[in-house]
Amino acid sequence: MRSAVSSAPSRSNVDPLDDALRAAVAAVCDLIVAVGASNSVVLIDGRSGAGKSSLGRRLVAQWPTRGRVQFVALDDVYPGWDGLSAGADYARDAILVPHAKGAVGVWQRWDWDRGERAESHAIDPALPLIVEGAGVLTPTSAPLADVRVWVDAPTASRKRRALDRDGETYRPHWDRWAVQEEQHLRDHDPVALASLVIQTP
Repeated sequence: MRSAVSSAPSRSNVDPLDDALRAAVAAVCDLIVAVGASNSVVLIDGRSGAGKSSLGRRLVAQWPTRGRVQFVALDDVYPGWDGLSAGADYARDAILVPHAKGAVGVWQRWDWDRGERAESHAIDPALPLIVEGAGVLTPTSAPLADVRVWVDAPTASRKRRALDRDGETYRPHWDRWAVQEEQHLRDHDPVALASLVIQTP
């Protein structure tokens, strides 16, 4: 059953985004505990600026079971500004499929300056794993995850947060990336695949 977490602010916090992320972390942790596995896989998808990275980092810090949790951000995987789909496919094949099979996965970071893959990173199948990034939740990746999260926010809020985070580097590419996000939504309907939908302000 899919559940939802709203962005309604609490009376105790003047930061509604922080409120929403706190509630989201709690909801995701509840689902992880319910899975009861020592190597749970969480996928976090959503459009740019929705709060995926912030949720992922908080989830790493508050992971509800013992031991280290592995975290991969697709920003380190996408092969450039036109690589949303290719990056998601790469993460599925190099990271998620081996983890599901109990095998060590190996992925290479994308060097945005040099335009090529760089150093390699190993994924331990015995440890829990979070993979975060636009495009990660598809009909082929969803069965490989225990918890599937879609994060959404108003377009104006998303754009402001994304440009505040990445500055002028991202500004020329916002529309270019948005077209790929829209294609992902049309092709894969990630919201329907999510076990949890989170709305941030």
